[in-house]
Amino acid sequence: MSGPKVEKISAPVSLGEGPHWDHDAETLYYVDIKGPTVHKYVPATNKHTAVKIDGVHVSLVIPLEGTKDKFVITVGRNVAILTWDGESSTPTDVKYVSAVDNEKELQGNKLNDGKADPTGRLWTGSLGPDTGSITDLPPVGSLFSFSKDWKPTKHVTKIKVANGLAWNEHLNLMYYIDSLTRKVEAFDFDAESGKITNRRTAFDFEINEVDGFPDGMAIDIEGKLWVACFGGSQVIRVDPASGKLLSRIPIPTPQVTSVAFGGPQLDELYVTSGNILLNEGQKEAYPESGATFRVTGLGVKGLPGQPIKL
Repeated sequence: MSGPKVEKISAPVSLGEGPHWDHDAETLYYVDIKGPTVHKYVPATNKHTAVKIDGVHVSLVIPLEGTKDKFVITVGRNVAILTWDGESSTPTDVKYVSAVDNEKELQGNKLNDGKADPTGRLWTGSLGPDTGSITDLPPVGSLFSFSKDWKPTKHVTKIKVANGLAWNEHLNLMYYIDSLTRKVEAFDFDAESGKITNRRTAFDFEINEVDGFPDGMAIDIEGKLWVACFGGSQVIRVDPASGKLLSRIPIPTPQVTSVAFGGPQLDELYVTSGNILLNEGQKEAYPESGATFRVTGLGVKGLPGQPIKL
């Protein structure tokens, strides 16, 4: 059996992130944070469209359940509902519904990675203002979930770079990444209340000698995590129960940002990437930096993207 195959499926953007596979529509959505744009890719037709959002930072896109043209996005510190026909380069509407980190000293913050948990509840975390160095961000971010009327609940504070989220099929575990800790953390998860407890390390990059920083992640049907390694040119598969590294997939860019399972059988992995802060030599060596990739031949299936339920 041949190993995984990596192919580029989009032109490069500056900071691709937040891939979400809409299983019903067999469509991939993702963002260019710095664009700031929301992208749509339909594998069956190889059609790619994008819509530009007013603002400076859009970090996630998740469809709103029961609609064909409404999506939850983040713009800076705000959560918004995007109305978009999937074709036009400008949105029909962007309605702001919530804001976080409203304290005076936190107004330079912005939201970063986020997902809906298996009950359809939005989770997303924040990080501080740009310092020009990814490794030098202050611990001023927090992790939030949102009620159906968009009221935020703060769960974790003193975060540097809020990133990947995943939940197990039994709905009793949540995995989370603050990138600069170089760890994947686990929490006990109560699906009904949305409360998380018993924080502990599930996988440690340092101990396992993994290059880069953990960024976005996804979970497969065996309960194993697939973690994008920013600065590490790879996606890794890890066992959060044992804390062990299982396998690596090289990706032809240093800045691997996030992953999502997709495809008709949910046996493909879509991988986003960036090209921010690369020098000219790195850009020449890695011309596909910023592209989105599809990985096939994994031998395992994942879980579909969860829409937001209101």
